[in-house]
Amino acid sequence: MQYDIKDLSLADEGRKRIEWAFREMPVMKILREKESPNIFKNIIIGACLHITSETANLVITLKKCGAEVLLAASNPLSTQDDVAACLVRDYNVQVFGIKGENNKRYREHIKQIAMRKPDLIVDDGADLIVFLHNNVDFAENVRGATEETTTGITRIRNIEKQGKLIFPVIGVNEAQTKHMFDNRYGTGQSTIDGILRATNVLIAGKTVVVCGYGWCGRGIAKNLKGLGADVIITEVSPLRALEAVMDGFRVMKINQAASCGDIFITATGNARVISENIFLKMKNGAIVANAGHFNVEIDIIGLERLSKKITEVKPLVKEFILKTGKKIYLLAEGRLVNLGCAEGHPSSVMDMSFAGQFLSLKYFINNPDLAVKYHNVPAEIDEKIALLKLAGMGIRTDSLTLYQKKYLRSWNLD
Repeated sequence: MQYDIKDLSLADEGRKRIEWAFREMPVMKILREKESPNIFKNIIIGACLHITSETANLVITLKKCGAEVLLAASNPLSTQDDVAACLVRDYNVQVFGIKGENNKRYREHIKQIAMRKPDLIVDDGADLIVFLHNNVDFAENVRGATEETTTGITRIRNIEKQGKLIFPVIGVNEAQTKHMFDNRYGTGQSTIDGILRATNVLIAGKTVVVCGYGWCGRGIAKNLKGLGADVIITEVSPLRALEAVMDGFRVMKINQAASCGDIFITATGNARVISENIFLKMKNGAIVANAGHFNVEIDIIGLERLSKKITEVKPLVKEFILKTGKKIYLLAEGRLVNLGCAEGHPSSVMDMSFAGQFLSLKYFINNPDLAVKYHNVPAEIDEKIALLKLAGMGIRTDSLTLYQKKYLRSWNLD
């Protein structure tokens, strides 16, 4: 069995971590127990995901249902090395990921997955999907793919617009049980957790600039406000900017916010949101972090160009001393701060996101002639996940009576 991980001897610690996460994943537990062990029989699933304890529970569930799973990291800093070791030793999963791997090794790991010519793809950021579109000989068996994040869906939609999409893709990120919970509550909590673990700064009394007011930005801003921060939102969308104002936040251009912020967090999915001229306007000692998938939201090359000295003052905390003498601190190399400096989303929200991945993969099996285009998660899958989550929490809901159903179908109310 092929694999490339840090240290197989870490497996015992990884098992403990995986089992701890599973406590908070009742939907995965239900799927593991109730779904047929033959759903994915003779199916190779190629996964490019953050190698965390939550991901491990998805992989174990897929294997329980008959799949052969190959797993590569979807970010060079997000791998939990003990989890990777446990998956290799205890579950015979071919894992390719080491925390802190360089970009060359990261790309080679994705290639290792593609070379096995998988039948189904599970992606987070679309790096594996893009690789397969650039190396179509490896994609000949692919029946479909699922995508986990906003950035990845943007890339897939661009492939589709150019008429180059070669297999159907389901955008799991667009499921309500994903973006309303994972993005808002998961990113909202884990981003702040990463910043606190890296810096141990007091949030109360700080002015924090959140760039982007999508589902992730909403969650981050809400939690910062709850901790006593003065939160400023920057946005390009008039509707989202208006929503932020109505939610009680100050909204201004990044050029104006630059001189106000003590902490800056990007959550846009776009590039160079914080650029060279913004760094020059920041306060001495400003902290900069990214909650978006790729390390492009902060112009790191521009920051390096402005600096006369760069020092790692703490693990994954770099101090940039500008030529002006001002200091700026960058967290997690501009990559996902919640996974670089902490453990990522809480297990309970990933439970729903990964249920979306699992059920969408099953949807491909049950619908082999799905059109080659981008698809949203079917509404019935979203509803099933919500019902399973509520069941796992011991919560029941009302049902419509026959009279109420009839009323909703009528138009002549007399």
